[in-house]
Amino acid sequence: MDGDDDTYILLLLADSNLPTGSFVASSGLESYMKHGFGSGDVVTFVRDSLASYGRSALPFVSDAHRLMSRYRDGDSNDSAVVIEELAALEELYDSMTLNHVARRASKAQGVALLTLYTKAFAPPASHPENSRHLPTCWGVLTAALGLTLERACYLHLFLHARGLLSASVRLNDIGPYNSQQILLHTVRPLVAVEAELCCGLSTGTIVQDEAFDPVAHGPANTWPLGEILAARHDLQHSRIFNS
Repeated sequence: MDGDDDTYILLLLADSNLPTGSFVASSGLESYMKHGFGSGDVVTFVRDSLASYGRSALPFVSDAHRLMSRYRDGDSNDSAVVIEELAALEELYDSMTLNHVARRASKAQGVALLTLYTKAFAPPASHPENSRHLPTCWGVLTAALGLTLERACYLHLFLHARGLLSASVRLNDIGPYNSQQILLHTVRPLVAVEAELCCGLSTGTIVQDEAFDPVAHGPANTWPLGEILAARHDLQHSRIFNS
């Protein structure tokens, strides 16, 4: 893929009108604010959420992208093996997603991504199967479209941050102009740092490497408070988001 094609795919995937279900998700922000944290200080939430999400999700994005890229390039011709390995990634991510709210939102957005690919982006008879969580589906989708792993990881984190700020606007915590200011000046370096730190991580399931250290190189949840409050989302008396 040349530079123009790569840029066009980036613009396509960054479109907020894509039917991916992200508009109904706050990734724990609504519960965080309802429990008395962070009102008027969304940047702290975005920073902590990006750090935790990058470390927990990007290893799965990377491994799913590598699997799909090898299959697309003809290095792995056995689709059954690829599907089996993707299923193993799915099972691992499901077990590492500690609360039912995040698990539900991840599956809904993952299925929406695959539906988008099969109905809008895929050539005939080229439909990936057996993925449903958001990180693995994102890896499969971007690899199938020919986007590089580095750009896929960066864009995934950018969209996560933009979704948080969009949710903050709809929660009436910040205004739309402030949201764009934060996205340009504050979030940009945060995304760059987390993408650089986490894009090289792996789950350790698709490549057997004796040097692989699951603590240093594997997925992890680094923000227990955010996880606990996100799990309490359904306990709110009233709410406008599904997660």
